[in-house]
Amino acid sequence: MIPVSSRLHEGRALAQDVWTVFNAANLPSDCLNLGQGYMNFAPPKWITVAAEEALNTVGPNHYSHPKGRPRLRNAIKQFYGSQFNRDLNVDSEILVTSGANEGQYSVFTAFLEYGDEVIMFEPFFDQYLPSVTFNGGKPVYVPLHPPSHDISKPTSNDWSIDFEELRAAITPRTKMIIVNTPHNPVGKVYTRTELEKIAVLAEEFNLLVMADEVYDCLVFDNKEHVRIATLPGMWERTVTVGSAGKSFAATGWRVGWLIGPASILTPTLAASTRIVFCANSPLQEAAAAGLEQAAERKFFETQLKEYQERRDIFVSTFDRLGITYTLPEGTYFVLMDSSSVKIPDDYPFPESVLGRGRDFRACWFIAMEIGVSSIPVSEFYCKEHVSLGENYIRFSFCKDLDTLKAAGERLQNLKKYLA
Repeated sequence: MIPVSSRLHEGRALAQDVWTVFNAANLPSDCLNLGQGYMNFAPPKWITVAAEEALNTVGPNHYSHPKGRPRLRNAIKQFYGSQFNRDLNVDSEILVTSGANEGQYSVFTAFLEYGDEVIMFEPFFDQYLPSVTFNGGKPVYVPLHPPSHDISKPTSNDWSIDFEELRAAITPRTKMIIVNTPHNPVGKVYTRTELEKIAVLAEEFNLLVMADEVYDCLVFDNKEHVRIATLPGMWERTVTVGSAGKSFAATGWRVGWLIGPASILTPTLAASTRIVFCANSPLQEAAAAGLEQAAERKFFETQLKEYQERRDIFVSTFDRLGITYTLPEGTYFVLMDSSSVKIPDDYPFPESVLGRGRDFRACWFIAMEIGVSSIPVSEFYCKEHVSLGENYIRFSFCKDLDTLKAAGERLQNLKKYLA
């Protein structure tokens, strides 16, 4: 057989990943899926109507400019300009991509030389690893440290950065650092102080910063979402990633965008043009309509209240159980500490779960016996740091209230398995 590229092995692309193990086909047919982060409700009607209108118009059914359709770039300029304290240039400082992931991939393609190091905080969004390694980069992992066990009601802010560890991780080969805020899967909203410390290091060592901010519209409890690109000296070295899918409950549309200086976006455009050429044309028009009308409809304010209600209803499940969890200050994920779940020693686990972190077994057991699926957090760590995450399992609350309430009732059956 013809050997495959080593990059597939380095990026764990050939391994049986968590999404395959916890695929609906492997779980009970009536299992409630709170594992994968996609919504079980439709985008707002006024946005899908805009998509229909675009499909019934000639222009949006054909290639868009690789930079993105002018209407969407102008909508991004108007919506985000004040948030960046800039009069964004639609021709050089905004790039529409085929989802946030392709935008990130194009940045890696444009800037990484073989052996360049990219710092990512653990747990990390799993697409970072193959995207970096496929482009010749070397991931360098800096863990977010979980809350101390003596904190009875931890929040995502209790997951902390050791800045001495971060500084020690930087070498002459370090090229980039990824800052995901609000953070998937922890739900952490990086504080201004944390971002200022990261910015100092980025300037000192001349690092490019990828600010993955796709959950920027989901920040709870009046917390401040600080864009690192707005800190002194950071605009010139930061590319900010956004997503229509996360913003408008339309993850299948694959429309995202990058905001940053021309010095970053011009080479990224060159890469993106060769990877996909352009993003989905009619759905760019629909995303533009979403941003254009969001303010007058108070869409994001209403959506935030709805997600906070979902969060609060779902975490009440763990309060009733008396089980520890991390209250997320952002995103639509919540981490439960599964260390108190006692699984029978003779429980029949499949081979795909055995030999991995304890959280894989906890997730499988809960899906099979309780009927609610989740995702093991150790999947989002390097092998050396798996032990930091193997007590945690991730639930997604981007579901309708009926589903969340039903899942909450099912999870009460965990009581008989708690220490």
